[in-house]
Amino acid sequence: MNIQRLTPEFYICKLSSLNNIDFSGDFVFLSKTDDEISFVCETKHVPDTAFTAAHGFSAFRICGHLDFNVIGVIAKISRILAEGRISVFVISTFNTDYILIKSAELDQAAALLQEAGHHIVE
Repeated sequence: MNIQRLTPEFYICKLSSLNNIDFSGDFVFLSKTDDEISFVCETKHVPDTAFTAAHGFSAFRICGHLDFNVIGVIAKISRILAEGRISVFVISTFNTDYILIKSAELDQAAALLQEAGHHIVE
C-alpha cells in the first residue's frame, strides 16, 4: 500500500464555537457532536476559539480512494504503529484515511510502515 507523508504540521483542537474558522488551508477536519467540537488543521490556521489543543502532529495519507468494502486498513496500520509504541489519531474522509502521529515520531513511524511492506511517498 502507498502511504503519503504530508509536510504540514497539525494541531488537534477543541473549539468553543464555530466562529472565525479559517477553511482556506489545504487540510481542515471538523467534527461536531452534542458534546464537543473537534478541529484539526495546519498549525498556521488554529482558530482563536481553540481552548484545548494538542500540537506538534504530522500526518500520513492512505493513497488512492478506499472503497467502503475495504476492511482492516486502519487496523493493520494501527497495529504496526502500536507495536512500535506510537499513538495514532485517525481521521476518515469519504475517499481515504489520515493517520496523525506526534511529529517527533514521524521518522520512526515511516520506518515501521516500510518494514511492514508499505511504500512511503513524499
